[in-house]
Amino acid sequence: MKLMIASDIHGSAFYCRSMIEAFEREEADRLLLLGDILYHGPRNDLPAEYAPKKVIAMLNPLKRNLLCVRGNCDTEVDQMVLEFPVLAEYCLLELDGQTIFATHGHTWNPAKQPMLKGGDILLNGHTHVPANEELKTESGEVCRYMNPGSVSIPKEDSPHSYMIYDKGTFYWKNLEGEVYQTWKTDSHC
Repeated sequence: MKLMIASDIHGSAFYCRSMIEAFEREEADRLLLLGDILYHGPRNDLPAEYAPKKVIAMLNPLKRNLLCVRGNCDTEVDQMVLEFPVLAEYCLLELDGQTIFATHGHTWNPAKQPMLKGGDILLNGHTHVPANEELKTESGEVCRYMNPGSVSIPKEDSPHSYMIYDKGTFYWKNLEGEVYQTWKTDSHC
């Protein structure tokens, strides 16, 4: 399965549109959203073309292709207008023998880890900063922490970005599709 991974749209119709264009260009099977879909949050400036109703109208038609976890800015009222589940705290994926614990990052993150085993991947959004790092589990095993960055409000001079998982390889890309980093899961941690 080819999977596109994106996070932190924060109600930006402009960047949601760009993300959907990238999803179509990538011809991915599913789009995994790591939370913070509609609301910009009190710590962030308004993103370009802040229009949550437009974001709703763009995402609902894609509901059969979406997987989503809840971000710290996502609420029950968001679930009332979105036609796909958005309130799960995490999602466990098994892709090509690789276990991925996908969550937004405000609850489970490198500092407060879920139950990870060696070789697992902890996949977060939340920080708006892309990451691909080794991570020691609480039992001392080595796993991986990855973050696709933010679609709409990137931080620390990172680009508006997403990730693609395809056949055991992760690609970190900007919204125009340029590859910034590649990581093969068989290279192990």
